[in-house]
Amino acid sequence: MERIRPPTVVSQRKRQKGMYSPKLSCGYEIKFNKLVIFIMQRKMGMTRRTFLMELARSKGFRVESELSDSVTHIVAENNSYPEVLDWLKGQAVGDSSRFEILDISWLTACMEMGRPVDLEKKYHLVEQAGQYPTLKTPESEVSSFTASKVSQYSCQRKTTLNNCNKKFTEFTSVFGVGVKTSEKWFRMGLRTVEEVKADKTLKLSKMQRAGFLYYEDLVSCVSKAEADAVSSIVKNTVCTFLPDALVTITGGFRRGKKIGHDIDFLITSPGQREDDELLHKVVNLWKKQGLLLYCDIIESTFVKEQIPSRHVDAMDHFQKCFAILKLYQPRVDNSSYNMSKKCDMAEVKDWKAIRVDLVITPFEQYAYALLGWTGSRQFGRDLRRYATHERKMMLDNHALYDKRKRVFLKAGSEEEIFAHLGLDYVEPWERNA
Repeated sequence: MERIRPPTVVSQRKRQKGMYSPKLSCGYEIKFNKLVIFIMQRKMGMTRRTFLMELARSKGFRVESELSDSVTHIVAENNSYPEVLDWLKGQAVGDSSRFEILDISWLTACMEMGRPVDLEKKYHLVEQAGQYPTLKTPESEVSSFTASKVSQYSCQRKTTLNNCNKKFTEFTSVFGVGVKTSEKWFRMGLRTVEEVKADKTLKLSKMQRAGFLYYEDLVSCVSKAEADAVSSIVKNTVCTFLPDALVTITGGFRRGKKIGHDIDFLITSPGQREDDELLHKVVNLWKKQGLLLYCDIIESTFVKEQIPSRHVDAMDHFQKCFAILKLYQPRVDNSSYNMSKKCDMAEVKDWKAIRVDLVITPFEQYAYALLGWTGSRQFGRDLRRYATHERKMMLDNHALYDKRKRVFLKAGSEEEIFAHLGLDYVEPWERNA
């Protein structure tokens, strides 16, 4: 009987470079032999990369765990064309012009269609960057290359809601289910929400149980009108306990979106010191009013004079509450229904479950918190990257720290933060990167 070989030990440095990923014994049939895909781990992370590799293989694509001579297509996320070339130089691969260097949007389009899609210009990183001619361009044409320059940082680009990028959604549509959990369930053979619900062996967290219980409501879109209605509830409740509170809706709705999947609120007070019990008082009142369906309060872990995190995706340290509220819908006029339908109307649910996030921030950190919680996620990532690499500063949702001067830079508004970074101010509705 053949013995199972132990996994090869690979150094942490090599793993971080993206040259290593667990080899999956998935056993999928390869349907498309003419292309061999390699997904860069750089700026993506091992968990997401592994998930995408498994997903692509399940669709019939050949995906290599390591960069080899057989690779034809290299896919990168959040990397500019020059960054990919620099990475390739470090791998000693020789002539890099033999690769098709593509943005992650090409792979997601392939996943959506279930087959390889045409290599349009919008998918080529070399053409998206706009700063360098393609490697296959003859020398005689290089001097005439006049493409406009586009910054690699989305914080230097204004991105309205009118963009053509298609959102790639994963099984992560369930409240309380992230990439790691969805990947685990995927490996178990589970492919749909119904299959997960039917599996009695799974141990679900309190948040995940709420996610499945109110799934139909939570997976549906929240309209601007519903967001405004919830905003009135939140403001009225908060001001009951803290009259001078400033309650601001953030996230996609502040960026001008008409629909969303949750509603984020930032709460601060310019007067007295913040009340550590405010969120507890708010949710207790909602319980008494019968509005609270679920809540999880996370206490603040912020330490005074704490240096901003170096990680672009690091969570902040504010006190926050992740809740699901019951939003009652306008009643339907029963006069237009006959008597036979009145019994059915009594059984119709007259409310909708809405996800609501409440974040408490000290007033002196409000501008930074507002910038971070407004998003988009990609805009925030690039803003932090820009601060680190171009300005020698460290930015997070709490503060901006100048590493050269070794001082924290105060800001009373988002405009002041952009000024500290030497950037033109970008309006909230232009941050939809």
